[in-house]
Amino acid sequence: MKLVKDSDDKSIDTKKVSDKEAEEAIRTILSWMGEDPKREGLLETPKRVVKAFKEYFQGYNEDAKKVLDKTFGDVEGYSDMVVQKNISVQSHCEHHMAPIIGKAHVAYIPNERVVGLSKIARVVEIFSKRLQTQERLTVQIANTLMDALDAKGVAVTIDSTHQCMTMRGIKKEQATTVTNFYLGQFKEDLSYQNRYLRFISTTLKD
Repeated sequence: MKLVKDSDDKSIDTKKVSDKEAEEAIRTILSWMGEDPKREGLLETPKRVVKAFKEYFQGYNEDAKKVLDKTFGDVEGYSDMVVQKNISVQSHCEHHMAPIIGKAHVAYIPNERVVGLSKIARVVEIFSKRLQTQERLTVQIANTLMDALDAKGVAVTIDSTHQCMTMRGIKKEQATTVTNFYLGQFKEDLSYQNRYLRFISTTLKD
């Protein structure tokens, strides 16, 4: 058994599947597709796919809240929102395991202390590297920042393309999806929400 994090960042036990077992599963899928896993071009494919999946889904082995443990109080009393735009999002949808590619915009209102800017992008990265729905991803990022930083408010926007609907199914190549989630002062005070949306509006139009 090994300890992993589920989609709500709670620890759960799961039976450990070996790399060899995972590689054999990929060979089975290749055969199901009509391919010959033993042909030269595919001999190393199962091993490569398993290695790639470890990168795609590494977020299951990381704790987003721990990333936010270290904060800084020497900010001369800064108390306005901090906005970070254009954080790349590379995830996979849980329904078809197809890529989700886009950008996240994140803002928070500090409560006396701030966090290093790279840590905000790291939180986005950790939750993105799991099977996701865009809606849940948006909420997870916001709730984690709000709780870990004891922030006065958090806003998260994700604008992305889902290849489960651009490459299959309805096949609408130009379709994008935008989700927003607000907590604290961003939810209670529209002036904060409106300022945030103005800050990111040029990005969304692009």
